[in-house]
Amino acid sequence: MPTYDYECASCGNKFEYFQGMQDEPLKECPKCSMSVKRLIGKGAGIIFKGPGFYATDYKAKAPRSDTPPCPKSDKESPACKSCESSTS
Repeated sequence: MPTYDYECASCGNKFEYFQGMQDEPLKECPKCSMSVKRLIGKGAGIIFKGPGFYATDYKAKAPRSDTPPCPKSDKESPACKSCESSTS
């Protein structure tokens, strides 16, 4: 259930009230019993928790390859063709 901000039109009292979304807005100030208006809320801040929100949840994962990289180049190849061609 959200917390709503209200302001009294008469005495200027600003206060928060915890109520359901379907509940009717308050109409009376708790201090002076005059009319109040509901203010536009600031909204809730986003909270990022965990050791690495982006790194663990949204970062694109690099494809894994079980073949070792070629010692003569930085590329991975299934049969290391550059090594085979140099030894033949």
